[in-house]
Amino acid sequence: MATVAISDVRKSYGSTQVIHGVDVHIDDGEFVALVGPSGCGKSTLLRMIAGLEPINGGTIAIGPQVVNNLPPAERDIAMVFQSYALYPHKSVADNMGFALKVAGVDRAEIATRVAKAAEILGLTDLLSRKPRNLSGGQRQRVAMGRAIVRDPQVFLFDEPLSNLDAKLRIQMRAEIKELHQRLRTTTVFVTHDQVEAMTLADRIVVMQAGRIEQIGAPLDLYDNPANTFVATFIGAPSMNLLPGTVAGETLTLTDGQTLAIGAGVTGAVQLGIRPEHLSLSGSGPALQAEVKVVEPTGAETVVVFRCAGQDITAVFHNRHEFAPGQNVTLHADPGRLYIFDDETGQRFTASAQKETQDA
Repeated sequence: MATVAISDVRKSYGSTQVIHGVDVHIDDGEFVALVGPSGCGKSTLLRMIAGLEPINGGTIAIGPQVVNNLPPAERDIAMVFQSYALYPHKSVADNMGFALKVAGVDRAEIATRVAKAAEILGLTDLLSRKPRNLSGGQRQRVAMGRAIVRDPQVFLFDEPLSNLDAKLRIQMRAEIKELHQRLRTTTVFVTHDQVEAMTLADRIVVMQAGRIEQIGAPLDLYDNPANTFVATFIGAPSMNLLPGTVAGETLTLTDGQTLAIGAGVTGAVQLGIRPEHLSLSGSGPALQAEVKVVEPTGAETVVVFRCAGQDITAVFHNRHEFAPGQNVTLHADPGRLYIFDDETGQRFTASAQKETQDA
């Protein structure tokens, strides 16, 4: 196992820069997820760690060694791809042990490592099968087993669950997490699914347009987003944002509704409220809204409202009868309000609000 240190790393394709001076330090044994929308640079960054993409600036170190100029085979990493990348004519056992065979490892040692990995992943009874005779989940386990047998310093996962159905993705998430808890191998996991990142990672790196927006533990990002991008990307359903103007202690929304929020800032802002922090009763700021869509899921009811010209979402854990077009009063949890600068998208923290008040 080893640390991974990414320092001021840059990547360009011709005149187009796609990674803009990224800095990330991954601790020994840590599970870090790189998340962001398609095209944000997360897979490119992973491929640079793997040595599959050259870097145009900065350094990448695995353990004490800078690996900028090392080929992938010499970086002591193992990568699991979205497409599984299994040899269709080889058995499960041969697929898992192929890299060791190429490296000249003794046949008995290969058999021992393959058997151990197969036991960990529940593949023992499938070792003689070909990939075509396996389900999607079983193929992904084989791809993971191929990585495990190499006993690398770092595991790299490139959206490994994207090809699986919803139920199997949940199952495989649990298996990957259990595997990491057992092996404690340093892991970098790329996904566009923030739920995967939240449930798997020790820390999450949120990326947009080749830059890092915020790094932190899953619940820290959820509770303390640095800006509107992180606030709306982390969490499902995403945070509601309502534009308005603050004067004194009052926020005025675009439709004229006023809320006493004690923001401590002035000017154009966006009010952030997570769906689960809206209720039908309470002492918090009240919002007048119209029911638009009702989505009962069993354990909870998700309702889309129209409020101040915006669609907002609320999640209710108790069952309520709503009808489209119905007017309701929603109450926001006063301790769970977020205020963002309308121009920059940056969140006003408590200290920033105090500085504004003192000024």
